[in-house]
Amino acid sequence: MPCPICSKEPTEKYRPFCSRRCSDADLARWLTGAYVIPGPEVEDDLSSEAEYTPRPPDRDRN
Repeated sequence: MPCPICSKEPTEKYRPFCSRRCSDADLARWLTGAYVIPGPEVEDDLSSEAEYTPRPPDRDRN
């Protein structure tokens, strides 16, 4: 199977990629959102986070 980025022969060290450059390019694509795993859309519900008020720490605990 050729390198998924450049189609060269893969090397043992970076398999399935041919080099560190191609491996890093693939990682960058995942991190920037270029690759997407299909799934149901999820709505962001930030309103519940806005209503959250953290509880002050217990002063009696020591």
